Amino acid sequence: MKKYFNLFDLSQKVDYKTEFLSGLTVALALIPEAVAFAFMAGLSPLTGLYAAFVMGLVTSILGGRPGMISGATGAVAVVIAALAHSHGVEYIFATVILAGILQVGAGMLRLGKLMRLVPHPVIFGFVNGLAIIIFMSQLDQFKDASGAWLTGTPLYVLLGLVLLTMLIIWGLPKLSKAIPASLVAILTIFGLVVMLNIDTKTVGDMASIQGGFPPFHLPNVPINLETFMLILPYAGIMAGVGLIESLLTLNIIDEITETRGRGNKEAVAQGTANILSGLFSGMGGCAMIGQSLINISSGARARMSGIVAAVMLLIFIMFGASLIEKLPMAALTGLMIMVAIGTFEWASLKTFNKMPKSDIFVMVLVTAVTALLHNLALAVIIGVIIAALVFAWDNAKRIRARKRIDEDGIKHYEIYGPLFFGSVTVFNEKFDVLNDPEEVIIDFAESRVVDMSAIEALNKITERYQKVGKKVHLKHLSPDCRKLLANAEEIIDVNVMEDPNYKLVVDQI
Repeated sequence: MKKYFNLFDLSQKVDYKTEFLSGLTVALALIPEAVAFAFMAGLSPLTGLYAAFVMGLVTSILGGRPGMISGATGAVAVVIAALAHSHGVEYIFATVILAGILQVGAGMLRLGKLMRLVPHPVIFGFVNGLAIIIFMSQLDQFKDASGAWLTGTPLYVLLGLVLLTMLIIWGLPKLSKAIPASLVAILTIFGLVVMLNIDTKTVGDMASIQGGFPPFHLPNVPINLETFMLILPYAGIMAGVGLIESLLTLNIIDEITETRGRGNKEAVAQGTANILSGLFSGMGGCAMIGQSLINISSGARARMSGIVAAVMLLIFIMFGASLIEKLPMAALTGLMIMVAIGTFEWASLKTFNKMPKSDIFVMVLVTAVTALLHNLALAVIIGVIIAALVFAWDNAKRIRARKRIDEDGIKHYEIYGPLFFGSVTVFNEKFDVLNDPEEVIIDFAESRVVDMSAIEALNKITERYQKVGKKVHLKHLSPDCRKLLANAEEIIDVNVMEDPNYKLVVDQI
């Protein structure tokens, strides 16, 4: 019989053994990542480790996606690196706090729903680019301290241990899922290295992780407008990058678990975590897709695994540093390579001959920008903009006008497709003002007036008919279209000459 424990989520049963073991595995995987990202930002290792603890604990308790792991990330490190080098760590803490406030504001304003605007090709590209980043970042382990590639025995030993780790992670679940395969792989490699006295890289070769409880610390910066204007751009970018990466990770976990997280709640949790991270000597962060996938693939589905990961990470820092520093980097490298393989959307490769070329272009572009620039927010924004422009272009070409003259000699233009900024040129070309009869009906039963450009197009076409002494009616405008036209009358002259009979027809639709 499985035992269940319910922690902070009374609607879901939790297998606490799986949650604990998954959290332990994630804690081990968090250490080298946090240290590496702190170095990337030009900060001390403990700054990254404290951020991983605070971010992981707070978002696990308050977040909108149980099972998702947050911590210090490369995306945030890239944003704050320049500020760290130019102004020092105190300004980083202030920036992290301000970014957290912005994220809480975004969550309170319910801006998480904007993720609906991210098309699937952009998500595919984001995930594939992130998988490439995770894989490429592991290649540094195959270099020595001078940056040269390993050769000879050190290379063969490291490669053998990495491959063994990957083999265990791949093969063990086929035999048993009682214990997370990732944890078994890490402990197996650790045991082999210790018992056989194998000379290979360890966590301690990167930096010492020995420390105490994260100290409470108010940023030692001048409290004035100059400081605010200095850190605001960095805080804004950090907040945006963090929310984009977190909400996309949330969507990915949603798909894997076939459940639904709460984006706005997650945004508030991320912001709260960053505020506390800045107050407790951390560099801030956001959701981590690699560690989240480790957690989910290990069977975790609830908040307990994230809490365990954060608490165990703190225990390692305070009491177990000497042991954890002996952990072979080969085990963690093999684990992260398997995460990269699992992260990559291999199914996306099958879409190349089946999906629209524009979608394929967006997916490849987002993958390339993510992988080459390591700028996840920029990649997503570029993808969304291009996808939106392609959508607008496609819809601009779809507007049609069926023409007929009824028994009363009135010419009807039956419009199909949306009338918006992209389609107004084609719309204007549909009308033969000079040769049309004295009365014309433009029927919008299968169309919609969408924006200001569409209103102006209606204004121009009615003006053209007025100038030659002809009468034009707009028929079957939807209520929202008529409201849009009524509002526009305050700023432009909308020349709508609507016959009362047609108004009656509209009201009955």
